[in-house]
Amino acid sequence: MMISRSILFSLVFLVFSFLIPTFISSSPVQDPELVVQEVNRQINASIARRSLLVSDRRNLGYLSCGSGNPIDDCWRCDPNWEQNRQKLADCAIGFGKNAIGGRDGKIYVVDDSGDDDPVNPKPGTLRHAVIQDEPLWIIFARDMVITLKEELIMNSYKTIDGRGASVHIANGPCITIQYVTNVIIHGINIHDCKQGGNAMVRDSPRHYGWRTISDGDGVSIFGGAHIWVDHCSLSNCNDGLIDAIHGSTAITISNNYMTHHDKVMLLGHSDEYTQDKNMQVTIAFNHFGEGLVQRMPRCRLGYFHVVNNDYTHWEMYAIGGSANPTINSQGNRFVAPNDRFSKEVTKHEDAAESEWKNWNWRSEGDMLVNGAFFTASGAGASSSYARASSLSARPSSLVASITTSSGALLCKKGFPC
Repeated sequence: MMISRSILFSLVFLVFSFLIPTFISSSPVQDPELVVQEVNRQINASIARRSLLVSDRRNLGYLSCGSGNPIDDCWRCDPNWEQNRQKLADCAIGFGKNAIGGRDGKIYVVDDSGDDDPVNPKPGTLRHAVIQDEPLWIIFARDMVITLKEELIMNSYKTIDGRGASVHIANGPCITIQYVTNVIIHGINIHDCKQGGNAMVRDSPRHYGWRTISDGDGVSIFGGAHIWVDHCSLSNCNDGLIDAIHGSTAITISNNYMTHHDKVMLLGHSDEYTQDKNMQVTIAFNHFGEGLVQRMPRCRLGYFHVVNNDYTHWEMYAIGGSANPTINSQGNRFVAPNDRFSKEVTKHEDAAESEWKNWNWRSEGDMLVNGAFFTASGAGASSSYARASSLSARPSSLVASITTSSGALLCKKGFPC
C-alpha cells in the first residue's frame, strides 16, 4: 500500500515531537546542608510534640497522632482529612518539599479501573485524569486494581491520592513522570510492574506519540522536578521500584514500604551523564523490608540525604554509588543479614579506593545491628568533621516507631488516618 508524502511527513513529525523533551528547569539548592538542617529541625520538633503528648494525660486520647514523623503529624491527626485532602501538599519535607501536585486544582474522582485505550482514555479512568493540562487532585471512588496497558504518562501538577480506598497499580506497566513538574504520588500499592511500549500513548489532551520499550519501573522519574512519593507500598517490579534519572531533581521519597525486589532505587542515569550533578533527593522514614537485594539507593553525582529509614533486609548492600555522589546518612537503623560477606551497608561502585576515598559519604547517629558497618569516606570520614557538625537526626532507636506506618495507609473517613 502506498503512503502519500504528506501523510508520511505527518507521522514522522508526530513521532519526533513526542521524543523531543520539554526540559524542566529546576535550579539545585546552592547549599543542600541548609535543607538537611531544616529536615532535622522538623523531625526534632515532631519528636518534641510526641514527648509532650506522652507526658500530658489530658491528651491521652490523641496519643496515636504523636508519631515523631513531621510529615504524618502535619495531616494524619485530623479526623476530617477527607474534607481537606489538599492540605497534604503542604506537608512534604526535604528537597521535594515544594512539590504541590494538584493542590490548586479541582478534585477528580476515578470511578473506572479500566485502561482499554491508551490513546483515547475514557473519562473517569486514571489515565484520563493524569494527562489533563490543569492541576488536578485525583482520588478514587472505591477499592480497585488498575492494570495498565501502557505506561501511565503523567502531566504536570497532578496528585494521585489513594487515601480512603485500597488502590493497586499492578500487573502491567506503571507510572512514568517524564519532563514534568509538581507531581505527588501518595497512598498507592504499586507492584508487579512490567515493561510496556512499542505503542502509541497519550500524554496530554492534544498530543500522543510512539513509546519505545519501557524499563518496567514502579515509578520512573525522567527529567522531572519537584516530585514527592509518599506512603506507597512497592514490590516486585521488572526494573526499579523508584528510579530517578536524566537531570531529575527536587525529590522526596518518604514513608514508603518496599519489599521483594532486587534493584530497588537508582538515582542517576550514568557516570557520564553530568547533568545529574544537580540531582538532590531526600529519602526519609521508609522501611526497606524483606526480600530486598541492593540499591537502597544506588546514587550518582548528586546530593542524597538518607534520614531515619529502617533497613531490616538486604542481601548484597544497602546504600551504594559511583561518580562521586554526596551521601549523608543520618539516624537510620541498618540490620545486616546473617551472611558474613554482606555486612557492609555501603558499596563504592566502579572505582578504586584511591578514587572513592575522596567521595563525601558520612554516617551520623546510625544504628548498626548484627555486624553491619558503614564505610565513610571523604570529609565524612573525618573526626573533625563529625565534631563540627551541628546536624542531628532523631536517634536511630526511634526509627522503628517512626516507620511503623510506612506504606499505603488504611484510612477511613471520619477518623484520624
